[in-house]
Amino acid sequence: MDEMMNRRKVLQAGGALIVAFSLPMARAETAAAEKTLSPDRVDGFLAVAQDGRVTVYSGKVDLGTGVRTALTQIVADELDVSMNQITIIEGDTALTPDQGTTSGSFSIQSGGMQLRRAAATARRALLRRAAAQMDRDISTLSIRNGVVTAAGGERLPIGSLVEPTSLALDIETDAPQKAPGDYTVVGKPVRRLDIPAKVDGRFTFMQDFKLPDMLHGRVVRPSGFGATLVSYDESSIADIPGIVKIVRISNFLGVVAKSEWSAIKAAQQMKVTWSSWNDLPDQSKIWEHVRNTPVVHDDVTSRLGSSRAVLGAAPRKLRATYDFAIHTHGSIGPSCAVATFIDGKLTCWTASQATHDLRKQLAAMLALSHADVRCVYVEGAGCYGRNGHEDAAADAALLARAVGRPVRVQWMRADEHGWDPKGPPTLLDMQAGVDPQGNLAAWESELFVPDGSATFVPLTGADLAGLNSLGKLSPGGVLNDLSIPYDIPNVTTTAHRLQSTPLRPAWIRSPGRLQNTFANESFLDEIAASVGADPLDIRLQHLEDARGKELLERLAKLSKWRERRKPDRNAEVVTGRGLAYVKYELVRTYVGAIADVEINRKTGALAVKRFYVAHDCGQIINPDGLRNQIEGCVVQTVSRILKEEVTFDRSMVTSLDWASYPILSFPEIPEIVIDLIDRPQEVPWGGGEPTCAVVPSAIAGAVFEATGVRLRSVPFTPRKVLAALRAS
Repeated sequence: MDEMMNRRKVLQAGGALIVAFSLPMARAETAAAEKTLSPDRVDGFLAVAQDGRVTVYSGKVDLGTGVRTALTQIVADELDVSMNQITIIEGDTALTPDQGTTSGSFSIQSGGMQLRRAAATARRALLRRAAAQMDRDISTLSIRNGVVTAAGGERLPIGSLVEPTSLALDIETDAPQKAPGDYTVVGKPVRRLDIPAKVDGRFTFMQDFKLPDMLHGRVVRPSGFGATLVSYDESSIADIPGIVKIVRISNFLGVVAKSEWSAIKAAQQMKVTWSSWNDLPDQSKIWEHVRNTPVVHDDVTSRLGSSRAVLGAAPRKLRATYDFAIHTHGSIGPSCAVATFIDGKLTCWTASQATHDLRKQLAAMLALSHADVRCVYVEGAGCYGRNGHEDAAADAALLARAVGRPVRVQWMRADEHGWDPKGPPTLLDMQAGVDPQGNLAAWESELFVPDGSATFVPLTGADLAGLNSLGKLSPGGVLNDLSIPYDIPNVTTTAHRLQSTPLRPAWIRSPGRLQNTFANESFLDEIAASVGADPLDIRLQHLEDARGKELLERLAKLSKWRERRKPDRNAEVVTGRGLAYVKYELVRTYVGAIADVEINRKTGALAVKRFYVAHDCGQIINPDGLRNQIEGCVVQTVSRILKEEVTFDRSMVTSLDWASYPILSFPEIPEIVIDLIDRPQEVPWGGGEPTCAVVPSAIAGAVFEATGVRLRSVPFTPRKVLAALRAS
């Protein structure tokens, strides 16, 4: 695996895919020049070279979502240059501003708009300079493809207007941005810039990245999360060639070798004794455990009217409990990082979604100043939230410091499934009251989730080594969308924040929003059924948001919802339709979805055959990219809802491979029909997550229509479906 080889040649030869590439080292090897990282300055984000090429410095990174293309479109249009003039540098802590974690569907909404303002300011500055040089009024000048043109035909390339410090400008919020009608590439389905290289094998993923003189490391994992290292036998790996060093720091045990295969064999073969540790809860009683975990405090996310009093007096009350299993990220490419530690300075190449935060954590772990740590983003194979990339970076940093040479650590599948942080178990109790006229009068929900937000997730390597990585309990923004978008007179929504959760938590795509919307939308369907209302009608009845109503009507038209036939619930294979809606976090992207499902009543097998999605995220930057995101949301979330659940015994995760943690296969992927609602005059919102939120309840509603059975526990496995059918 150490041999440098050309992947295209390997593919052409029909051999197995062996990835081993070297990223061009020009940027990686050289120290960053003095450059501002200020998010308030144009040169924090942009540089224009004398040859007219534009470099964009983005703290937001492309996690495989295609956002690199969309950000390029934004800058190209606002700066009036062609897309092929632009190069983007992402997530390099020495070069790019800290724009926060790349998560939560904010890359376009916040990161892209910062770039748009910087480009608009730069364009105005360039036009002013051109006006001065040409002795023309600025209103008579325009830029096209990087060339300033005067009304009389005189031309000046923008590269001739810049000097090394010429874009050292504060970003001006009043710099005029283009009118939507003047955009030439924004709003167009521009092809992804990264796809050709990924198809023909020229693309360098994090897993392909190499440095000269690089070694390979593997970490020997404890037998239980709380187990301590008793002893290890160095002689047990004496027959393996190329072992450079065994590294022990408290309970952190790693091996560094000249070849990756030697490191793998050594980690597997080394005789190690760990203490016994069996403190995980009994998984068969996980929800009792969650309910009995001490509550640190309550967060009331909405309160309107007097829900408790109205519920008490309501002649008809409904109650239901929903639960959502622990999920792993299931990144297709195991997490990977490369680190060097030279002269007291650490450089780490990583696929982290938050390189600036990782820099702070690695600095704390190694007791270094922030200035002595540089993290450089290299796109990995799969992310979906805070997975194991940061932990692999910590592993690599600890091993590189120990040997004084570059060390690459790539997790194995069992590391990824066993040790990446998990989406925590989530429990929701719902109550509603219906008045004598059949109106929904009161709504209450109680959410049980770990305390904390989206902060620093503890680094596994640091924890094992007894080092501080600034880690806290960090499940993500799990309170979002606990409040509801509907007009109901009496509402209280409360989150009970738990002191702990069984497995180290972090955020997975649409954290909290997915679980909360599952309960909210499913429970609204239960209310609709109890009062004899159609799922679409009850939503329209309780929505005041005109944009949300328009979206639901377009969804109904797209899917011919109102013309659907009543299902035959007595057939062996039954079909049904379910509908769900969300206004993401109640302040941005609107999504409505309808699922068509098929259930085998004898086997409990549940298949999602088709998804209709209506999507409104304001101004669309790249409709093709947005469709990709929506499709990804549907496919991944259908997988999570039908199949995925982390299993564990009293010591460790036991679902350590794809057989024990199955995901959706290609033949099981539903047809996806999308209606994009473009609003060029509105601000752009995100599209990477919101569609996830409506998937589970749409499926649950479809199952109910087909069978009359409510599924309230994710995943909807055949075992659970059969149990629900038999109990009905």
